[in-house]
Amino acid sequence: MIELFIMMPWSFALFAALLGLIIGSFLNVVIARLPRMMEIAWQNECAESFPNANIAPVTETLSLSLPRSTCPHCHTAIRVRDNIPLLSWLWLKGRCHHCQHAISVRYPLVELLTALVSGWVAWHLGYSDMTLAIIALSWVLIAATFIDLDTMLLPDQLTLPLLWAGILLALLQISPVSLQDAVIGAMAGYLSLWSVYHLFRLITGKEGMGYGDFKLLAALGAWCGWQALPMIILLSSLVGVVFGLIQLRLQKQGINSAFPFGPYLAIAGWVALLWGNDIQQWYFHAVLGL
Repeated sequence: MIELFIMMPWSFALFAALLGLIIGSFLNVVIARLPRMMEIAWQNECAESFPNANIAPVTETLSLSLPRSTCPHCHTAIRVRDNIPLLSWLWLKGRCHHCQHAISVRYPLVELLTALVSGWVAWHLGYSDMTLAIIALSWVLIAATFIDLDTMLLPDQLTLPLLWAGILLALLQISPVSLQDAVIGAMAGYLSLWSVYHLFRLITGKEGMGYGDFKLLAALGAWCGWQALPMIILLSSLVGVVFGLIQLRLQKQGINSAFPFGPYLAIAGWVALLWGNDIQQWYFHAVLGL
């Protein structure tokens, strides 16, 4: 199989895209359930730690595998044949087979996005251990992006494994980033946003971002090396300002309203990982004339 992927790169890209469709369906579950699982865990911890606070523990059993997925409207269990990534949504014309209530178009879009991103990475980089790692990174970034858009949370269950994975890849010499650069990148990524956060709070008395953003940038620093951090911060800031203002305008909220920054960090980190060297060379040549 590996020899086939190396000899015919298109087969690797096709395989990655098809696998991405399946993973995209699972990412929809992660996006929907992980925040609720975190909420249940927090409430149960509070109930256990503060028994006199009249906080009722949650008895709901929820994991990424149980219970079975159901229609958000009528709560009917989704049949296996109605759970085929992308195809089932098209076949059912975007409606529940039982109650005919509309199913959000975001479900197939997440599946399609995951497939396209996976296929593109496989085609652009070719088969290698690092390519497989970047595809897996892309999956986690997609889940983190949509969770942050929905809840303004970046779960530790996603950001911390990314951080340690980046350092491990450098330790095993799979990543082109040296172990030293990965560790410094993780430290500098966290401390840079941590410093901005505390400086902003000192000046304004408000919190400008969450700790999840620090951890995500630390993870991206471990994957890309500390040298890529200025590019990631600049790209994410520019994209975040533009799309953040658009988002607030569409939601008819004021400029002082909070909006998630994690998605823009994720996009900037992914771009830097794939095209960082090309962007730097263009900048030095076209802008600085070097």
